[in-house]
Amino acid sequence: MKTITCYLDFISPYAYLAFEALPQALMGTSYRVVYRPILFAALLKHHGQLGPAEIAGKREWTYRQVLWQARQLGVPLQMPASHPFNPLPLLRLAVACDRHGEPSRYVCETVFRHVWRSEGAAADDVARLGALTTQLLPARAPDAAEVKDQLKAHTEAAMAHGVFGVPTFEVDGHVFWGLDALPMLRAYLDGDAWFEGPWVSAASVAQGVKR
Repeated sequence: MKTITCYLDFISPYAYLAFEALPQALMGTSYRVVYRPILFAALLKHHGQLGPAEIAGKREWTYRQVLWQARQLGVPLQMPASHPFNPLPLLRLAVACDRHGEPSRYVCETVFRHVWRSEGAAADDVARLGALTTQLLPARAPDAAEVKDQLKAHTEAAMAHGVFGVPTFEVDGHVFWGLDALPMLRAYLDGDAWFEGPWVSAASVAQGVKR
């Protein structure tokens, strides 16, 4: 049985769609998933990038695309009142629900749906966050120092494993990024020999122009 580490941030609609699509995409394979919340903004800062929602044109395209993809997948998705928002309270809440900082699928599903099935409500609304906390009953206080440290450690570990975006699925040192990488992840779990050839050789392509 393979172990898949899923790095996610609830701020990402792509992470939400991939989370919802994962069970069907991997149906029939033997695997277990470890969910690790990370701060996407920290990845962007580490790599010197802006998020999709921070770039004019790309912002509008991102929202249109995820609404289209949700429709194609048959997954309910409504945009929150504003985006991007501060995801730290939601990330810390999820981390606080498990002593190792690795929330269950139920916890992740509940938080994702709080954001992306909100019927236009604010994802960071204080009253809604309070109700969500009551529903999940975290084992630790989300604002505890150890919880904050675990979230930071998850994010730093993601960077160390070559993670540059969310959602990312890591298995056997192989990193699969994005909703559209699920078929590729499935092929790896099925033992596709392609991963012994092009997967390896692609990493040896020389970098040309540098900016």
